This record gives sequence, structure tokens and C-alpha cells, in this order.
Amino acid sequence: MLDKYNFDNFTVKLACDLEEIKAAQRLRYDVFIDEMGANSDFVDHNARLETDKVDDYCDHLLLIDNNKLEKNMGVVGVYRLLPDHKLPSFSDYYSHEEYDLKNLKASGKKIMELGRSCVHKSYRGGTALTYLWAGLSEYVEYNKIEILFGVASFHGTDPSKIASPLSLLHYKYLAPSDLMVNAKSPNKQRMDLVDLHKIDRVEATKQIPSLIKAYLRIGGFVGKDAYIDRAFNTIDVCMVLDLERANLKRLSAYKKENYFND
Repeated sequence: MLDKYNFDNFTVKLACDLEEIKAAQRLRYDVFIDEMGANSDFVDHNARLETDKVDDYCDHLLLIDNNKLEKNMGVVGVYRLLPDHKLPSFSDYYSHEEYDLKNLKASGKKIMELGRSCVHKSYRGGTALTYLWAGLSEYVEYNKIEILFGVASFHGTDPSKIASPLSLLHYKYLAPSDLMVNAKSPNKQRMDLVDLHKIDRVEATKQIPSLIKAYLRIGGFVGKDAYIDRAFNTIDVCMVLDLERANLKRLSAYKKENYFND
């Protein structure tokens, strides 16, 4: 089981107590609430915690800057992980609110939802996401996960502003039928807004958020239609990765056995 991953001045580990989970939720508040203007019934504004009803069932993967431990326990990146064996019978995945997941649930494979991924603004554009993915790769391997899925977001709720990147995702990266997930009404949004031959692919690609591009680079797909999440001030797409088909070399590029300590 993943315990701790050390690389340079960073540590990647699973949260092991309530205080570390709160540190993850505090970073999520900074990014999703302060930066992106999101809100929900579960947000604790007084404590500055972005919480969610499935947090209690999940594992929380933390990226810690060991030189900044005095501020928010050094947590500068997070990933929320919900493998199928941790999902209670009385609950469902967060993505279920936006997408019909029946094909994934009926696949007979071990599935895991990825969610609430974010990195502090001071650490974006560097290796932070790569370090998180190294820990994620170890977690996936240990739990024998076969399919990863979860929503990833464009900022804002006006689809006309991202018509080209949405259309490019639809035409080039739509999931095969056995992995297809479908956005739910009334918030579903067609993605084929621009004819393929009219898309400036270079400009469209620039508009795709880095997390979505990262999933695509290792062989990820998108579900049918986007979902407009007005509470979170985002337009979401559901990413699906079948690890049998994906190129995990990028996911585990920094994974080396001697960096993991049991």
C-alpha cells in the first residue's frame, strides 16, 4: 500500500488523519472557491474548507512541499480517490450526479473515480502534477484498478467560449461504446458545436485545461456531452481511462521503487 513517496523536496502520501484531510479541503477551498468562484451546500466558509458528501469514503492523495510545512501542513496538491471497494452500498460516485455510469459499473472491471484534483497556483506548470501521478500510479497498481474515471473542468459556464476545444474533444477523443458515459439532463451540453474542418486545432488545444490534456496524452477518452455545473462555475467533461489501453509510461514516469517506503 502506498505510504510515502519522496522526491526532491516533496512528499506524496495518503492523508492518514482528519487534520491532513482538512488540509486537502483547505487547498480545495483556495482553488475552487476563491479562485474559481465555486460554491455548494457542503462548503464551510467559516473554516475555509471545501467539503463534499463523499469525502469520508475516499482516500486523499497529498503533495507536500517539505519546505513549507508551516503553511497548511505543506499541502500544495491533492487528488481524491474513490475505488469501487470503498464505495458504500448506500452511496454513489460524485460523477453519478452528472453522468450515467452504468457501462463502467457493468464492465466487470475494478473501477476508481478520480476527483477534486488541484494544485496550488504557485506550483502549476511544473512537476507537481507529475509527482501526484507517481503516487497515483502506485495506488492504482496496489489496488489492481483497471478503469479510472472522473469529471474534469473548464472554467466558466458559457459553452460558446470553448466551442472549439469541446468540439475537438468530441470528434477526436470520444469514448468507445463499452466505456461510454452520458451526461444527464437538464444540464447536459452538446460538444459538437463546431464542424471539425473549421476547428483551429492549435488554438483549440491551447484552451484545453492541462489536466484534461494530461489524461488525453496517456490514452484517455471523454464521455458523450459536457455537463454545465453552475454551482461550481464550470463546464465538465467526464474522462475515462481504460488502463489496458492507456500508455501508463507518462503516468508513472517518476515512479521508482526506492522512493516508496512501506
